Amino acid sequence: MEVEALRSHFSLLFFSFSVSFVVFAVLVELLRIRPWWCNCAVCQAYLTLSWAADFDNLCDWYTHLLRTSPTRTVTVHVLGCTVTANPDNVEHMLKTRFDNYPKGKPFATILGDLLGRGIFNVDGDLWRFQRKMASTELGSAAVRAFASRTVAAEVGGRLLPLLEVACECGRVLDLQDVFQRFAFDNICKISFGLDPGCLELSLSMSEFAAAFDKATRLSARRATRTIPLIWKAKRFFNWGSERELREAIGLVDLLAKEVILQRRKLGFASDQDLLSRFMGCVDNDKYLRDIVVSFMLAGRDTIASALTSFFMLLSRHPAASTAIRDEVELIVGNSQALPSSDQLRKMHYLHAAICESMRLYPPVQFDSKFCLDDDVLPDGTFVRKGTRMTYHVYAMGRMEDLWGSDWAEFRPERWLRHTGAFTPESPFKYPVFQGGLRVCLGKEMALMEMKIVIASVVREFDVDVIEGNRPPKFEPGLTAIFSGGLAARVRRRKGGASLSGLDALRWC
Repeated sequence: MEVEALRSHFSLLFFSFSVSFVVFAVLVELLRIRPWWCNCAVCQAYLTLSWAADFDNLCDWYTHLLRTSPTRTVTVHVLGCTVTANPDNVEHMLKTRFDNYPKGKPFATILGDLLGRGIFNVDGDLWRFQRKMASTELGSAAVRAFASRTVAAEVGGRLLPLLEVACECGRVLDLQDVFQRFAFDNICKISFGLDPGCLELSLSMSEFAAAFDKATRLSARRATRTIPLIWKAKRFFNWGSERELREAIGLVDLLAKEVILQRRKLGFASDQDLLSRFMGCVDNDKYLRDIVVSFMLAGRDTIASALTSFFMLLSRHPAASTAIRDEVELIVGNSQALPSSDQLRKMHYLHAAICESMRLYPPVQFDSKFCLDDDVLPDGTFVRKGTRMTYHVYAMGRMEDLWGSDWAEFRPERWLRHTGAFTPESPFKYPVFQGGLRVCLGKEMALMEMKIVIASVVREFDVDVIEGNRPPKFEPGLTAIFSGGLAARVRRRKGGASLSGLDALRWC
């Protein structure tokens, strides 16, 4: 009996030692790959948050670092991340060595609970399948015409009447919230073929929107942690922020489930919405849920962010507002109808103003890939296998060597030829819509949506942002969201929009 007891005791000790050794070895390897501590000035500032003494936003600190770097590239060792604002490096990542810079498994793990196998979180066959399906639909003339009609109906039937009501009541609006609701309604109709009003939800739409915002914010926060094991352990034990994230994603799942259920009830005969096309060849509700959430992220948050920033800048620059109004009136004339697609294409100054706004305030401030094999960037920076490689869109719009000494000015004219025609920039100098094989498929549709909103609103109203000259402070997240929203008053310029669109009151 004693021998057996000793043998059992020895086996337990050996097993404990083996497990401890394995855990120790894994930790040593992780620390070797990504040191949790570094004495360089950049890492010290990041770890101690000392950068916050001089900068309101992390993106502004990164801009400062990249502007002062001779190569426009810096490395944050404790994050295992190299950040660049060099167009040559961006082209290298997105085009020349595209296969060496996928989204990667680490990125998929960080956002996997929220985005799952959606198009923004996958590589390989899954990415190609979703991109091919979306490309076919978004490139269709019928779908584009349907999207244009949908956006015009939302603007004329809900957005303009809401602004009219705000004028009459003297009410202060949160433009960011208004644009988020507007963009969500549009993405539901265009991508899912559904009116949000038909969804049978147990909670209010504002509660689901808050859950979506929290889920994106907490998911993005994972990427800022220097020791990923910590958030993974919190997720395993369902603690703290990871518990909040799980609860928020649970509400997002409910919303996505209801969207799929309602689309299934209506059938898939429609050839206009994206979800019907996917449901026709995907028989997996979890996969469909991931697709729905990805479209919500793309269609709601990015459009709302771009419009919010635009009207903040327009409030600061009344001359630009006048120029847009003059262009709209020149092309549309006295017609009370909203601008048509053909008319929008002729609005070169408006197009330039939108691009200039997104140069200074891109909806997605940075994008990351992971390096598969050791590489050397065009600027000479060595990138080790497994490094997170980030190009910083926000910083690139603030580089003097890219945009000149007047880079800080909102000047739409920099995008116009002497004839007044809009002139695009290289997607690697201006990667707001990415570039190369992953260039944004929804670019033209997004520009169309923003043009209709801006042309229609500026024609009828003056928008005065309260404390509009104060630099924005951003919430941490996947898209650029203003902390506290954007408070504004709206003044009618003339006749104004019809109040027949009482659906607008649903946004109040």
